[in-house]
Amino acid sequence: MHHIVTRFQKYFSILLGLSVLFLSSLCSFAGTKIKLGIDHLEDLNFSVLSGKRVGLLTHPAGVNSSGRSTVLVLHHAKEVNLVSLFGPEHGIYGDEKASVPVDDKIDHRTNLPVYSLYGKFRKPTPKMLADLDCLVVDLQDVGVRCYTYVSCMRYVIEACFEAGVEVVVLDRPNPLGGLKMAGPMIDREWISYVGAFPMPFVHGMTIAELALWSKKTAGILKIEESVRKKGKLTLIPMKGWRRNMTWPSTGLVWRPTSPNIPTLDSVAGYPMTGLGAQMGKFKHGIGTKHPFRFLTFDGKSASEIKSALEGLNLKGLSYKIMDTQDSSGEKINGVYIVIEDWAQWQPTELAFAMMQLSARWESPSPFNGAKKSESNLFNKHVGSTSWWNHLSTSGSSVYPSSFIIGWNREVKAFRKQTEPYLLY
Repeated sequence: MHHIVTRFQKYFSILLGLSVLFLSSLCSFAGTKIKLGIDHLEDLNFSVLSGKRVGLLTHPAGVNSSGRSTVLVLHHAKEVNLVSLFGPEHGIYGDEKASVPVDDKIDHRTNLPVYSLYGKFRKPTPKMLADLDCLVVDLQDVGVRCYTYVSCMRYVIEACFEAGVEVVVLDRPNPLGGLKMAGPMIDREWISYVGAFPMPFVHGMTIAELALWSKKTAGILKIEESVRKKGKLTLIPMKGWRRNMTWPSTGLVWRPTSPNIPTLDSVAGYPMTGLGAQMGKFKHGIGTKHPFRFLTFDGKSASEIKSALEGLNLKGLSYKIMDTQDSSGEKINGVYIVIEDWAQWQPTELAFAMMQLSARWESPSPFNGAKKSESNLFNKHVGSTSWWNHLSTSGSSVYPSSFIIGWNREVKAFRKQTEPYLLY
């Protein structure tokens, strides 16, 4: 049962250590911003945190709807006793490179300790949690399974439940909206930090919905079942967000969530080209002004790439030859991916088509005879052993469309399974 706040009701009961504070989130007015979880928390005068020693897991995109850092909102609130901070991949300032370990620090704004959860430890240690009654999570996700902020949240939930520390999740929009879902489910053998939840590659859920689903469903959290059931999870939903909303319709300013996701263009590009450039000679614009949206292929001209992409007849996309510069200022000619029709666009379709082109254009295929470390990393991101087996043996004769049909069936089944845990 949820713990709900509406215009007419203050509180309902709490069951199994799970509470959801819900301020009339079904109403939205044209031209106005939605209210984020942190805004909702402020509206409640931080009552959820009153009398508790509080930790905060966040990053630079963790801001309220006015753009003020959640760190400073909690630090300056007289009702909140903020005692420590926790940083995910890229660090609490968002300036650390991908996959690079981050050290513990002292936050220069608050003089509070910052514990890195992407360094020596991925999971908070008992020592880190010893002085806390609750740990607040305020992370902006991008709606893609391998983006590690949701993985960080899962590890935090596990550690806190084991330590008897409450978890408070401040919800934020899925920038791709709550309807787009695509790509393969992840096979259990590939569950890892770049795929910590058994869900499609594009999952269509908010971060609080993922937390609720993992709390209420056996087997997602890697802890004892009795610990999962006893663990206390409090969710602070948004006001005014609806599932059909993409980021532009929220009225909010996009803030970079990591160095290579600086814009909304890169948010949409991440599931569209990220997997397709993981192995082989495709590059997807990292180091340019158009990360995940600008394609080049060593040995192929921009016109050859554009012609091949157009021959795929992928719905919702068009392709534009253009020049840009890399980080050293060198001019690069390539193909910019344009989303012409959001409704028809399938977020992961291009990535798998890129793999097929790589297998066709490279000899030998980069997927045939790959090192074990390369294939394992590829599969941890993609998630489908079946796809890898066919791609690595049949190469360019493998057509993604037949796999996509099957994946779409699995996506529908996943949505039915998770529907009880959707907050909006």
